[in-house]
Amino acid sequence: MMPGPAQTVHHLRRLLGIDRPIAYVLLARVWSFVSNIGTVFLMLRFLSPVEQGYYFTLISLAALQAIFELGFSFVILQLAAHERAHLVFHSDGSIEGPASAHARLASVLQIAFRWYTRAGILLAIVLLPGGILFFAHNSRPGQQASWLLPWILSVVSCSIAFTLNPVFSFIEGCGEVSQIARLRFHQCLANAACAWGALITHHGLYAPGMIIVSGLIIGCAFLWKRRNLLLGLLRLRVGTYAINWRTEIWPFQWKIAVSWLCSTFTVQLFTPILFHFRNPVEAGQMGMSVSIIGYISTIVLSWIATKASPFGQLVAQHKFNDLNSLFKSSLRQSLSVLLLLDCICMAAVMVTDRWLPRLGQRIVAPPVFALMLLAALATAIVQSQAIYLRSFKREPFLKQSILAASLTLLGSLTLSRLLGALGIALSYFLGMGFVGVIFSSLIYASWKQTEPVMEGMEESC
Repeated sequence: MMPGPAQTVHHLRRLLGIDRPIAYVLLARVWSFVSNIGTVFLMLRFLSPVEQGYYFTLISLAALQAIFELGFSFVILQLAAHERAHLVFHSDGSIEGPASAHARLASVLQIAFRWYTRAGILLAIVLLPGGILFFAHNSRPGQQASWLLPWILSVVSCSIAFTLNPVFSFIEGCGEVSQIARLRFHQCLANAACAWGALITHHGLYAPGMIIVSGLIIGCAFLWKRRNLLLGLLRLRVGTYAINWRTEIWPFQWKIAVSWLCSTFTVQLFTPILFHFRNPVEAGQMGMSVSIIGYISTIVLSWIATKASPFGQLVAQHKFNDLNSLFKSSLRQSLSVLLLLDCICMAAVMVTDRWLPRLGQRIVAPPVFALMLLAALATAIVQSQAIYLRSFKREPFLKQSILAASLTLLGSLTLSRLLGALGIALSYFLGMGFVGVIFSSLIYASWKQTEPVMEGMEESC
């Protein structure tokens, strides 16, 4: 007897390991990818190639907020997950469990809120004039666009949203993984509506700022429903149980911050580098290509990223066998999906380049795109291993991240002048891809040699 459609879907979900958080993340990323295609067609209709270059450079410069974020959101998530493992949350916002774990959890939120509020103010102070100077210096006669007000909107909205980021990470660390994933899906729906609206009304450069504003509104509504929990933790007197930032957070944070900046900051520089050394058109092609590959990578990374909180809780409970089993199955499933999506995307790029030249000219050439896909595949392996190892509140990837980013950035600055996008892609593949994955795999293998020690800890518990 042939299985019905419902049974087939259920079997496929089990085979691919698609649980509720992953399902929401996939919906969000698939919708983002589909809506991005719609955005591309609207760009063809309402933006010139020069304006496209400004559009993606606006996004890349705004993404430099990672410098101020310093990877703290992942630290917050893991700290919250480790304390949450010993507590019980009730629907009215009350918390039951050891007073020490309750106070330490509150201390995590309080420290994060203070940090991000100050960093958000600094973000606006630095990015606003910095972006104005960058665009003013690199504007060329005949290749200009009205960028000032769109840039101000992007920076102001980004700074406000930035101060709320730790709260979402904190909530996810407390176990609301599927709720956060659903929130991101709703934000993606609103993002597309705002981006399309801005383009259709001939205000395309306002789209990056409007996207942030829409996400900010939906995020505030999400936090309002959890105000009892959050306000209770913010007001709680933690006393002697307060987490010591200098001894418990900073040793972990500064290392993960450097690693985070090396990966995120380097890729975001590809578009501004081409904007500076070549022209806005080539910058726009790179920006579009990085955006497409980024969507694919984020879709696949959802298999591992949604497990960050469970990883941390399993470490706190010393359930290392369960931790390793969950990681291996998630990694196997994510890489299988990534290979499939990469093949489909590459085929689409080749078809587009051959049969839709007007659209194909908005992205890099197929050989360059293929090289970037291979680099992204290697980077996905590195990111997965990093999420696993960071669940122990350690950062063993510091030296690897610095080496890979340095090689990539040095190569990009050198080769982009001569080879354009091909120079960027070669540097990305050799630095972040080839060298990066070799060193990360060696680090992961050496860490796994301590597994017998971890199993002994589990048995003693």
